[in-house]
Amino acid sequence: MTVIDPDTPWVPEADMDAADEADDMPLSTRLSIADTLTLGNATCGFLAVYFTTTGVLIPHLTGSEDGGMTRHSAASAVMLMLLASVFDLFDGLVARKLRSSAMGAELDNLSDLVSFGLAPAYFVLVWGMVADSPYERVSVVGAIVVLLAVVLRLARFSCVTLRDGVFQGMPSPFGALTVVSVVLLGLPFVPTLLAIIGVAWLMVSRVEYPKPRGRLAVAMLAWIVTSMGLLSAWAFQAPGGELLLQSACALQVVMGAVIPLFATARRVNAFRDNRREARAAQIP
Repeated sequence: MTVIDPDTPWVPEADMDAADEADDMPLSTRLSIADTLTLGNATCGFLAVYFTTTGVLIPHLTGSEDGGMTRHSAASAVMLMLLASVFDLFDGLVARKLRSSAMGAELDNLSDLVSFGLAPAYFVLVWGMVADSPYERVSVVGAIVVLLAVVLRLARFSCVTLRDGVFQGMPSPFGALTVVSVVLLGLPFVPTLLAIIGVAWLMVSRVEYPKPRGRLAVAMLAWIVTSMGLLSAWAFQAPGGELLLQSACALQVVMGAVIPLFATARRVNAFRDNRREARAAQIP
């Protein structure tokens, strides 16, 4: 016979089981503030695919294209990729300042795959489908190359340890924005496809890129905000908006090619300085 103490409040058995499960959940698997920002990154990537589909691809397939609608949707998709890069920038800063769960690194890789792998690759695919070119099906190759480059880059990033302050290969957020910039430049089909493949190669290369910290992080954030403003001007057909957007896209592509040159020059100068110091130390 079970005796119930009248002074003890009755708790439903289901609630007790839920409470026990919450107590048994390891602290390392609970979401942190940095993890929440990372999930915001993944959400932006998914919405970029959504806007590319509903505002660009479906109107093209159904023959109901509206120039303004397509432009607004394309701009929205690119701005969401830019916003995803903001989340990606801040989740790392927050993780260093506060704490990150044991899932942090895995969540970051999975979110980057959505926002900077799938979203730009899908953008390239749709661009090829709506472009007036006999080679439009070749865009599938460009999209696959971009996606695989990001997959390989993220996998390598998880198992390779590099010296502090640098990335090996173009970072996937920077690579995604460069790919989209190449598309928005509106160049002929073949040069655009070759440039996209070139960006994908840079992402899996051993070329070093500096990590966005300190002033560089602030400069990157300012560049992202400026790019959003230019995309808005282009979407609403503001005077000179298209020229400003193309100039910004060209600058993005140039930065992707020039930044590693500075890093390489710095390494060469450091190597020369070390050799000079070694020779000076050998001289009696």
